[in-house]
Amino acid sequence: MRERLAIGALMAQAFVLAVLELFFLPLRLDGTLLPRIDDYQFPVTALVAIITTPLLVLAASWYARRALVAAAPLLVWLGTLLFFGLFGPGGDVMLVNDWRSLLLFAGGALPSAVAVGAFMGRQARAGDH
Repeated sequence: MRERLAIGALMAQAFVLAVLELFFLPLRLDGTLLPRIDDYQFPVTALVAIITTPLLVLAASWYARRALVAAAPLLVWLGTLLFFGLFGPGGDVMLVNDWRSLLLFAGGALPSAVAVGAFMGRQARAGDH
């Protein structure tokens, strides 16, 4: 029961992080929210995804016995980004059509996939003994 609750909480965190990362992806260094530096596009949420999404997968792997359960935060994160990115509030497309979206997806998915692979490797080694 405790494991299911922990996995559920990690999936909820992945959902919230995906929504926030998507909504703040178009941030610019224009002096409104961030300092003014020549209106440069600054995808700070991609950096957040690079750090937090693999940590969620790693935390889920502590409670998981199967790879699908360990990958659950990553799957929720990807599904949330795709759903809200393509069918956002009011039918708006929230994904910006440039390099920032690619960086967000790659930055969150690739390190998380490595974390899932590490979990699968540990499971395979444990099964050999």
